[in-house]
Amino acid sequence: MKRTLLAACIGAATQAMAQAPDTRIEHVLVTVPIHKKAAETALPVTVLSGADLRRLASSTLGETLGDKPGISNSSFGPGVGRPVIRGQSGPRTVNLNNGIAAADVSSLSPDHAVSVEPMLAESVEVLRGPSTLLYGGGAIGGVINTLDNRIPSERIDGIQGAVEYRYDEAPDMNTGVLKLEGGSGNFAFHLSGTFRDFDDMSIPGLAIDEEAVEMQEELLGEEHGDEHEGEEHDHEEEEFENSDGFIANTDGDSDVFNIGGSYHFGERDYIGFSYNSFETNYGIPPGAHEHGHEEEHEDEEHEDEDHDEEGHEEEEEEIIRIDLQQERYDTQLHMHDLAPGLIDVARAFLTYTDYEHVELEGDEIGTQFDRETFEGRLELVREGENHGVFGLQFRSDEFSAIGEEAYVPETDSFEWGAFYVQDFHSGDWQFEAGARYDYVERDPATGFEEDFSSFSLSGSALYPISDTVNLGVSVSRSERAPSTEELFSNLNNSGEELVTHAATGIIEIGDPNLDTEVSLNGDLSLTWQGVSSFAELTFFYNTFSDYIFLLNTGGEVDETPVYAYEQDDADFYGVEFESSFDLATLGGGSLALGVFGDMITGEFDTAGDVPRLPPMRVGSELSWRNDALGAYVRVLNASDQDNPGAFETETDGYTRWDAGVDYNLQLSGGTELFAFLKLKNITDEEIRLSTSFLRNFAPQAGESVEAGVRFTF
Repeated sequence: MKRTLLAACIGAATQAMAQAPDTRIEHVLVTVPIHKKAAETALPVTVLSGADLRRLASSTLGETLGDKPGISNSSFGPGVGRPVIRGQSGPRTVNLNNGIAAADVSSLSPDHAVSVEPMLAESVEVLRGPSTLLYGGGAIGGVINTLDNRIPSERIDGIQGAVEYRYDEAPDMNTGVLKLEGGSGNFAFHLSGTFRDFDDMSIPGLAIDEEAVEMQEELLGEEHGDEHEGEEHDHEEEEFENSDGFIANTDGDSDVFNIGGSYHFGERDYIGFSYNSFETNYGIPPGAHEHGHEEEHEDEEHEDEDHDEEGHEEEEEEIIRIDLQQERYDTQLHMHDLAPGLIDVARAFLTYTDYEHVELEGDEIGTQFDRETFEGRLELVREGENHGVFGLQFRSDEFSAIGEEAYVPETDSFEWGAFYVQDFHSGDWQFEAGARYDYVERDPATGFEEDFSSFSLSGSALYPISDTVNLGVSVSRSERAPSTEELFSNLNNSGEELVTHAATGIIEIGDPNLDTEVSLNGDLSLTWQGVSSFAELTFFYNTFSDYIFLLNTGGEVDETPVYAYEQDDADFYGVEFESSFDLATLGGGSLALGVFGDMITGEFDTAGDVPRLPPMRVGSELSWRNDALGAYVRVLNASDQDNPGAFETETDGYTRWDAGVDYNLQLSGGTELFAFLKLKNITDEEIRLSTSFLRNFAPQAGESVEAGVRFTF
């Protein structure tokens, strides 16, 4: 029924794709160096900017983007939200900040936050599908580039900026945002920051789905016969006390600060420097980490209405918090017309990042993660009728983990890559082709140094069927070198020395003999752009050779399941659709209807369904908007995920209703006041995301109100 509904929505919208005059999307894509506008590339692109970004911006990147077609949120409580692109996450989805990797450890574990602040973004660009030619073999799933102008790219005359405050009821979250930019003559500066604090997340019903937890324990082989079943159940009740109406230990805070400046010489040339400080402290829901408990726990009563500090007293061992700090230094150089006709634009980036986070068990440090990264990037662009770009990229990375959860050894990595992409025009056709070579070296302190060479190719074609309709086709072959954790987890450990990955509750064993992962991807897209309406339909197919994944070995150590990184062929395919159609002019404003949805299937050659894939989703939004006032009501229907993958539990579908209103008031002197009110999850639906490792312990927020005001000057 739901597949029929999706097909009907797509069919109805496709019939409308020839009725309005042409209006191209004007957003300039920074992430694609040789193109100027999103409408000029066959790559599947999602862009958030301007008022749309202000309405959707949230505390995490995953929550900000999670309802866009082809993108999902893999949450680990309110402190962590990682984007999932077409079912790919971890090292296959690359998070960039102003074109350079975020350089955190979010790909290592689902409880590690992405060190990107969406509230400070001026735009977010998402390249769905393989983007390995531009950003390396790790980008097989896609690229998310958050742009915040911390190094001003244009001259600024005078002072400009914005101040914002917003409140979200469900986590009792207060967020403040400040941006200040200015300049005189050739100099420009940028100053921005956020502060955020939040309490335990309010939810409908119980936090822990006890039936699903027991079912997953059975699937993982953690049940050991009838004589131990009751005893183990009692232990779980003591260790993971359930909470009603809220998720315990999910409070936190964060502070982000950016300062930067640029010197402009020539008409468009500049050099700039910036400093960023990212700090956050957040709790992990009880049951998320599998730490041992040797002491007896006393039963405690937790009432729904009493979950303040006294209300969630727990044994010290159960309280896990993450204290994260990152400092980042960026330098950029942009020059034009160095050798006209050969090198029209040169862009150079150099970034140093110092990352550290500790996992606190009560007042004690359980594990400390450190990562020190240098990354450089050079792009040489030829403009004109046939664009081309030659690029070089390198990254030096020193990673270490010390403590209870240090299952990955200290590892030094070095990577460099070279790429060339060229587009061609023949009549109405626009073609693009490119190639990239990467070399990756992994050197763990325990020995077993490994190096990998990979080669990637891509080609695409864009054809205007009419003034309003474009047909796009893209094909790529991409290679990804295995990550540090895939190669070296628990290397040289055995028996009782094997370290449990606490976030997933399993023992992970790497394999230094893993080969590179090879992806063959094809995209077919049809886009229609009218005066104020649009529709985009994309089909994709991605087949992998030697896809790297965790396989349950069936073995156990101290009742903890043992998983090993293995390789198997895999296929992913799906469809994405997004549209907005003007219906009528009503009351001095425009009434519009949006229809959107996505569906993805992933299967291993021999190991069954790929785990933690998003379900099929179909949604619609009815909105009314004039120059100052806007209102909308939105519904998103997600199907059951009844193909959860081996040793995973199914998740129920849900229907989520949201509504909102916003007002934009133009004041004197070019100042502006923007205020909004959002009603979220109006029906208080229990939502557990199939993409989340924590779905059985921490559902999404219940019914809540979010309100905010932003003053721009």
